[in-house]
Amino acid sequence: MDPGGAPMCADKAAMEWAEAWQSKGPAPQKLGFIYMLNGDNGASNTDPYATKETPDNNWVKTGPHVMIVGSEAKAMMQSYPRDAKADPKKPYVMWPGTPYEHLMLPTK
Repeated sequence: MDPGGAPMCADKAAMEWAEAWQSKGPAPQKLGFIYMLNGDNGASNTDPYATKETPDNNWVKTGPHVMIVGSEAKAMMQSYPRDAKADPKKPYVMWPGTPYEHLMLPTK
């Protein structure tokens, strides 16, 4: 799929996670994978619903990456940085402390 010029592939569990995020529902327990091998257009690292960069929403643009999503992934996320001001060239947790936190793994 190509939402907003940022093509991605997602497995079934990741699609369930994305649907829960978009509808503000509970995050699924299943482990899911999303691949964004062309990178993204940027997103807030603290507000899952931000649509544009503001001075306080910690906007981050990540190059090619894989995302590991779902509540089942929370245990593995504990070893990665959870800072609002993430370094998108290194693995980090996006949206830390929210039900939709997930692991971002740059591929380059």
